Amino acid sequence: METQNVTNMNPKAGTPKAIITIVLALIIGFLVFQSVTIIQAGHRGVVLQLGAVQPQVFDEGLHFRIPFIQTVIPMEVRVQKSETSQTSASRDLQTVATTIAVNYHLDGNTVNKLYQQVGMDYTTRIVDPAIAEALKAVTAQYTAEELISKRSEVSTKVKEALAHKLSTYYIILDEINIREFKFSEEFDRAIEAKQVAEQQALKSKLDLERIKIEKEQEITKAQAQAEALRLQKQEVTPELIQLRQIEAQLEAIRKWDGKLPNVTGGAMPFINVDNK
Repeated sequence: METQNVTNMNPKAGTPKAIITIVLALIIGFLVFQSVTIIQAGHRGVVLQLGAVQPQVFDEGLHFRIPFIQTVIPMEVRVQKSETSQTSASRDLQTVATTIAVNYHLDGNTVNKLYQQVGMDYTTRIVDPAIAEALKAVTAQYTAEELISKRSEVSTKVKEALAHKLSTYYIILDEINIREFKFSEEFDRAIEAKQVAEQQALKSKLDLERIKIEKEQEITKAQAQAEALRLQKQEVTPELIQLRQIEAQLEAIRKWDGKLPNVTGGAMPFINVDNK
């Protein structure tokens, strides 16, 4: 009895149970921690079960997974930007260096397929080569001058071609912006010379049109004067001449001051006679 009481009073007797309890609690806590995953905003979770991609995709927020069996790979679905400079050839065989900025994002519902087929390095493997191929295909349809004058049309075609290529790998194209078309120095000098020649030709054309208009104005004015003289000539009649003579005589009488002239014209001169 004494020996049994001593054993029960020994504080070391409950130590193994406490240690086991603590270990079990830690294991359970670790398993609970491993079974929970949080997907951050702007991301989706690709679920791998023993290395195999699962059809389920985790949205943003808290999710549960099977510890040690399932792994979750976060993939960003926010808009991403890729800016690059590509060299291609125009239809007239001019070398064109194009600087282009592309905005795109991953399709959140199919990121598991993208991960399965391409992996995480989709920018290098898919996006950049697709941009280069789309640019080369479109610029080859235009001359160097048309690439400048039809820039909006070129941009639209590049966008359509690139969107089609990216959609094959579950990537959605948002927008493109062609920053610059750069050509060789020889081509730039040829374009400048052509612009100068076109400006000089336009100036000469305007000068010719101005001279032509001035000549036409002079001809019109001369024709108007000739027509006026013709009409005046048609209006001159004997009656009109007699009327103008009478009007002149009346005007002379109105202006007469009552004194006779010393000599009057005519066949017989009229000599001033003093009435003294």
